[in-house]
Amino acid sequence: MSNKSIGLEGALYDYYCSVAFREADVLKELRAETAKLGGPSAMQIGPEQGAFMAMLVKLMGARHILEIGTFTGYSALAMALAGDVQIIASDVSKEWTDVARRFWSKAGVAARIDLRLAPGAETIAALSKDKPGHFDLMFIDADKPSYDTYYEGGLKLLRSGGLMLIDNVLWDGKVADMTAIDDDTSALRALNAKIVADSRVEICMVPICDGLSMVRKK
Repeated sequence: MSNKSIGLEGALYDYYCSVAFREADVLKELRAETAKLGGPSAMQIGPEQGAFMAMLVKLMGARHILEIGTFTGYSALAMALAGDVQIIASDVSKEWTDVARRFWSKAGVAARIDLRLAPGAETIAALSKDKPGHFDLMFIDADKPSYDTYYEGGLKLLRSGGLMLIDNVLWDGKVADMTAIDDDTSALRALNAKIVADSRVEICMVPICDGLSMVRKK
């Protein structure tokens, strides 16, 4: 036995998926549709992460959610199915979010998701004018070099005790490889270091999928 997080692959991962979560049929269908995109489909969160985020929505009783980076809508759909929530979702791709809209409508949650086709920084700036401290939960899964901008903006938009979820913080292990100095890796590594030292928040990084940081605003 080990007191460290274990890697999940092969038969163990298959077993894990068979007992660890339940995935609604419409979410399975959306994953299958997204897989048709080929390479870009890797940007979609895993079903275990969707289930984890949905559980957090339920445990928090979250009502107001902000999502920066929506892709084909799996994360927003998972959270919308978890409770009576209102979601503002921001993304720059009409092509990918058209898929999202179709599945949100199929699931009957489209009226509760306000999609804004704009860069995340613009959406945050617009919301900062009239919704500071408004959101219970925020999910960041967009362009990595802008993560610090989203983090700082998100702290202003979250209520005290609100939760920020930041995706891809382990970046397929590249954050631990100090020879990796590309913009994405460097931005994630810098933000990880910043958050763990930030007295404004509490932090727990979860090694699920590509790494998910749970950041609670004090």
